[in-house]
Amino acid sequence: MDKKDLNGNENLENNGTMEEELNTSEIINEEVEVAQVAAEEPVNTTKADSIPVMNKVGANNATPPTPPTAPRSNKAWMIASIVLAAALIIVLVVQKDDSKKAVATVNGTKITKEQLYDKLIEAGGESTLQSMITTELVDQEAKKANVTVTDEDINTELEDLKAQFGGEAAFNAALSQSSMTVDDLKKQMPLQVKLRKILEPQVTVTDDEIKEYYDTNKATFSEEEQVRASHILVETKEEADAILKQLKEGADFATLAKEKSSDTGSKDNGGDLDFFKRGDMVAEFSDVAFKLKVGETSDAVKSDYGYHIIKVTDHKDAKDYTLEEKKDEIRKTLVSQKVSALSSTWMSETTEKAKITNTLTDAKEDAAATAEPTASAAAGNESTK
Repeated sequence: MDKKDLNGNENLENNGTMEEELNTSEIINEEVEVAQVAAEEPVNTTKADSIPVMNKVGANNATPPTPPTAPRSNKAWMIASIVLAAALIIVLVVQKDDSKKAVATVNGTKITKEQLYDKLIEAGGESTLQSMITTELVDQEAKKANVTVTDEDINTELEDLKAQFGGEAAFNAALSQSSMTVDDLKKQMPLQVKLRKILEPQVTVTDDEIKEYYDTNKATFSEEEQVRASHILVETKEEADAILKQLKEGADFATLAKEKSSDTGSKDNGGDLDFFKRGDMVAEFSDVAFKLKVGETSDAVKSDYGYHIIKVTDHKDAKDYTLEEKKDEIRKTLVSQKVSALSSTWMSETTEKAKITNTLTDAKEDAAATAEPTASAAAGNESTK
């Protein structure tokens, strides 16, 4: 049972303000309109078959909390990546002379490549082509600025993304929900890395700004006491007692969890639940887990989900972070905020300077420009009657 199945963004409650500007994918969201629409639907990271032991007190029957706004840009980026990858086919699918070739038949009636192309263009061709134009513009500007993207850059970006989701489990759940792999996501990251590297030299962050940010968000720079534990969940006390007997005889906890636990969210990880705060668990579970010392195993613990055998594997004391400890993190956040604020203007100015042709939109603009004088003339004639 992975607590992030239901509370995947729990860690963001304390750090959401700190993390919300780290992702630079919003920089190109205006250019990827289809991603903006898709991002309005929050990603549900709940696994239907996972036991919700991590429900907060009094929320056993509640629906999963709506994710905070901080990771929306990340999810938008993931969704945009899928749309872009799929939609590239739209532009390329009919580039041969065999456009009249059938891609399907219905009772002998052909559906041609050309017809498919036209429908795909209607379904998202304009936004996809605009995304490709934006990508090309950024690539050209990155080349002028001698900006390159290394594997280390991509891995750093990936780690930032995981932090914004509240941990690797929630991040992986979001990837799964978007039908993506980490490799799929990595392929889309160079664009945002290039854009950040182009704009970062244009922004500055002062020590006064860092202190002001720390003072304003001081409450977020603290951590509650946390425990890391593994558990085995079974239906009856008899089953729990039998497992406890095996453990006392030297059986391996992780092995028994994989074999015996009914919690599908954690059993494959040997019952590991990662770190959690007291409020992340139902009271019966937390009360026992937070009393155990590292390495100790509980007796059978009853909750609404059955009987748990809990083993504490690590512990973190509560901590209030100082300005000095968070200075680099705050600086990074403020730089990202300023890059995001600058990006819209930069993108507009870069687009205006560029010589761009777009066959999917130019024809519409020309038609609109022709129709406008005609409409004006008609209005003038009407007023003289």
